[in-house]
Amino acid sequence: MMRSMAGRWAVALIACAVMGAAQAKLPVPPVDQAKAEEAKAKEAATAKLEAEQLGQAQDRAVENYKKQKDKAAATEKK
Repeated sequence: MMRSMAGRWAVALIACAVMGAAQAKLPVPPVDQAKAEEAKAKEAATAKLEAEQLGQAQDRAVENYKKQKDKAAATEKK
């Protein structure tokens, strides 16, 4: 039983080595300049939108904090 298990591990190891060597030899696909520019512009627009949404969320958090702080201060004064 140990012998067959070791054989299976050996076959799996060899298979991984062969697949890794085959992938290492694949050429890099050519980059289309127009697609690269489009992807860059899309990424910049997404980053800008995310920054705006983050700012809005932070503003809401600050407003919520101030409301809760004012309520707590009013409760303590009573």
